[in-house]
Amino acid sequence: MERIAILASGEGTNAENIIKYFKNSSLISVTLVLSNKKEAKVLEKAKRLGVASSYFDRNSFINTNKVITILKEQADYIILAGFLWKIPLEIIEVFPNKILNIHPALLPKYGGKGMYGMHVHDAVVKNREKESGITIHYVNENYDEGAIIFQKSVEVLVCDSAADVARKIHVLEQENFPRVIEKVILENGE
Repeated sequence: MERIAILASGEGTNAENIIKYFKNSSLISVTLVLSNKKEAKVLEKAKRLGVASSYFDRNSFINTNKVITILKEQADYIILAGFLWKIPLEIIEVFPNKILNIHPALLPKYGGKGMYGMHVHDAVVKNREKESGITIHYVNENYDEGAIIFQKSVEVLVCDSAADVARKIHVLEQENFPRVIEKVILENGE
């Protein structure tokens, strides 16, 4: 059984979707949800769905071995689902090509520090892009620069607001993220 730890910072809609997707799998299990925000809704959702969850602070993440020890003990893969901190190199080295992130744009466009959530959608609309989408990629030491695993695009209409684009992207995330995670894990296990 391959074990997934999800790192998330906010509402947890992607985390909840991933947990539900793998709930009855005999091959993959979400074993842990960690958040860098004590009041993050994702922690409540994980608890409600029967998945262990915990909060950690920046010091535990960057300056101690606390988080990496937990991850090594309880996970084979790490999934970033709306997690906003840069992953320390020590964690990347322990989980080579086993940390996946989803980004709400077609990388390399609209990636990097500060480009998340509505910041991305605002920029897409402001620049009158004809399309946007999602990118699922491996995590490396730089924001949004890891090898791309999967991209899916959606049309951006002239009349679309940033909120409209966000809704379209959310649908793509919900439809594709768990399926791509499953494919990567199963292919790595062969």
